[in-house]
Amino acid sequence: MSELLNFLLKLLQGSALGEAVRNSEFLYPMLEASHILGIALLVGPAFTFDLRLLGVGRRVVSVTTAARSLLPVSHIGFAIAFITGIVLLSAQATVVAGTGAAPWKFGLLILACFNVLVFHRGIYRRVSEWTDSAKTPVAARVGAGVSLIAWTGVIFAGRLLAYT
Repeated sequence: MSELLNFLLKLLQGSALGEAVRNSEFLYPMLEASHILGIALLVGPAFTFDLRLLGVGRRVVSVTTAARSLLPVSHIGFAIAFITGIVLLSAQATVVAGTGAAPWKFGLLILACFNVLVFHRGIYRRVSEWTDSAKTPVAARVGAGVSLIAWTGVIFAGRLLAYT
């Protein structure tokens, strides 16, 4: 771990936030429950949208309708999961960062976020051309596959943080 990262983790862990999370009887479990809720709100709609990109329900709903309905909920879930994740991390930042699962979780999280950015700045800009097509473009299907794998990996690695 780099010296800068270690310094930042110690700073977060030693902050008033970290102290409050460590010293409160109910704050940590409430944050964990909120984090799980955020993950559900993020991943449920995101997986549903990814499956639509892969062709599931193409006769039922267009890609743009699916995006308008699902992605705002996913964005709210991401915000909840991100904020609660930082607060949870503050309790034991150096311990969590030292686990074997931490590089996997944070690496896959970066990949998942990068994939969203590439999708929305790339192929999705031309969605009007293919929203009702029998098959979505290869780039959209690849993005959906990467999303499914990366978010699944983030969840598994996140659970492993407690055990490695």
